[in-house]
Amino acid sequence: MSQISAKDVKDLRDTTGIGMMDCKKALEESGGDMEKAVEYLRKKGAALAAKRADKDAREGMICIKITDDRKAGVILELNCETDFVARGEVFTGFAGALAQLALASCASSSEALLEMTLSAEFGGERVADAIKTMTGKLGEKIELKRLAFCDAADGLVEAYVHPGAQLGAIIHIAFAQPDGVRDLARDLAMQVAAAAPIVVDRSAVPAELIAKESDIYRQQALGQGKKEEFVEKIVRGRIEKYYQEVVLTEQAFIKINNMKVSDVLVEFRKQHEEAAVEVREFVRYQLGE
Repeated sequence: MSQISAKDVKDLRDTTGIGMMDCKKALEESGGDMEKAVEYLRKKGAALAAKRADKDAREGMICIKITDDRKAGVILELNCETDFVARGEVFTGFAGALAQLALASCASSSEALLEMTLSAEFGGERVADAIKTMTGKLGEKIELKRLAFCDAADGLVEAYVHPGAQLGAIIHIAFAQPDGVRDLARDLAMQVAAAAPIVVDRSAVPAELIAKESDIYRQQALGQGKKEEFVEKIVRGRIEKYYQEVVLTEQAFIKINNMKVSDVLVEFRKQHEEAAVEVREFVRYQLGE
């Protein structure tokens, strides 16, 4: 067996980011050949990924990247097994690299991103393979759970990530003139993160959700002995309250409780000479949902 120098071990560690003992073992198994040692470590990572496939990966982070002109943004959730790994620089750096690649490539889904190729910093591997390599490096299951890309050619994308990176939201605002829109968009991104709406306006609430909620309220009213002639009135009232909970424009604004989000938009338009400002879409991710 060839003599393995400390410098060779350090060089392999610098290249792969994997621990010194594992790098030394890889060089020993590869007869000191650096390329073979890298391949050895990749295979080891793939083997560990397969071994840990059934493990729960419920920790991790929400990562958001937005282009400098704020015309596009991406949000993703990357998972691991422990909070200790989730807070480490290796994991957070990897999540950031994935988000940056998704943004640059306009990746529309996690499946699409898995087939893309990372930079030389991550071995020039396909994302799917790099995740296996990262599993070998960190010793935990790593999983790209979900991803969404937001294109805002007619406006801008703004974002909010709650401290701890376990909750985040991006929002697409369309506008005719840009004055003050970014501050408004930032507030609304925080609104989405904090209040968890599911749609922009009530017309977008799925009919099956309304039917389900109506049935729940109807059964509750009947169970409380309410007369049938009053039940439907009760149901309608509670559905109105449901809209106020899940529809962004009908929620109470988090910064001014006596105003709805729709009121904030109306006021903004008045202050900016009837500027055409509309919320087009938003995406909210909370870790583990």
